[in-house]
Amino acid sequence: MPFPATTDSPFASFWMAGFECTDQLNAFGNRVDFLNLTGHLPLLDADYELIRQHQLGTVREGIRWSQVERRPYEYDWTTVQVLLDAGRRHGIQQVWDLCHFGYPDDLTPLHPLFARRFAALCRAFVAFYRQQRPDEVLIITPINEVSFMSWLGGDVRGTAPYCVGQGWEVKRGLMRAYIEGVAALREADPRVRILTTEPLLNIVAQPGAGPAEVRRAREAHRNQFQSVDMLAGRLCPELGGRPEYLDLLGFNFYYDNQWQLEPYHTLPWANEHHDPRFRPLSSLLAEAYHRYNCPVVLTETSHPGHDRAPWLRMVADEAVKTLRAGVPLLGVCLYPIIDRPDWDHLTPWHHAGLWDADPTAATPGLTRHLHQPSAAALAAAQARVARQLALLESLAIG
Repeated sequence: MPFPATTDSPFASFWMAGFECTDQLNAFGNRVDFLNLTGHLPLLDADYELIRQHQLGTVREGIRWSQVERRPYEYDWTTVQVLLDAGRRHGIQQVWDLCHFGYPDDLTPLHPLFARRFAALCRAFVAFYRQQRPDEVLIITPINEVSFMSWLGGDVRGTAPYCVGQGWEVKRGLMRAYIEGVAALREADPRVRILTTEPLLNIVAQPGAGPAEVRRAREAHRNQFQSVDMLAGRLCPELGGRPEYLDLLGFNFYYDNQWQLEPYHTLPWANEHHDPRFRPLSSLLAEAYHRYNCPVVLTETSHPGHDRAPWLRMVADEAVKTLRAGVPLLGVCLYPIIDRPDWDHLTPWHHAGLWDADPTAATPGLTRHLHQPSAAALAAAQARVARQLALLESLAIG
């Protein structure tokens, strides 16, 4: 059985698996469906059996809003039901993304009815879920990575609404929907747990930068918290955010999440050059925790290619440091757990998961090859964090 995070955690396991479920319009205007492209939907039972073999008892899944609501206010839960049934068969806890990058064809975050439609979806999902699971813990991410999507769709034409210079307006549109969605979820069921999932960043000035450049870098760093600040009502209170809407704070962290602002370049995660500006993951998690005083979760993390295993070892080291510092870290989600292709070109596969696809196969998404170094690193990481959690538990009891 997967070991729990802490006695008061809503998650079934500290270590979690995330399945890529994006259904967005990509940079070329084409709708992608990664639930099928990665083979997760046709191999659902096999995937759940695989992750259980590696002591992963909680997963992040997505409902694919664009597929569920093909006509306004009419919902088709057929595929979501398939996912739900598989979770029950295998004893897997599912955490649900209601909007993971994709919107229905007739909506964008700038549409005047975007928030109303999303709130209606939230109510409908709770009704659908509670009809069959009235008492289980329900953890929902209303909209995944608002900060990233407002940049991708609002500033660089990477997805709908394909804008430039409109990132702030797209962010406001997404957060208006997020906030109205949380209100709808809590009205439908006050027990629903809300899990935010925002990028965790470190943005710095170049060495020797002047005061103005340092200020711009610090402002850019603080801006990573705008979406969560809106949810809490600290920023743009007219959107309706409230402090009580903060619940479980999820943060997504990858190898390129630390960068120099001007001129732009990423800071090497392994810090081979001992750049003093590079900050450990534990430091960034502590900063986020102390800003909001809510439990934190590392909701996405992975590294492509041969650095996967060292990255996992680093994450385990930083998780232990985070826990030792008294920060309530409730879990780490390996995302994606199964290999995925590029969103826009669909042929390069990232090789960032615990299982790789075979790009030379006729249908790469239907192939699964365990990356043995990552599997060994995961087992060691699980054991190490389990020891730290057991120590904290014994100290609390004593």
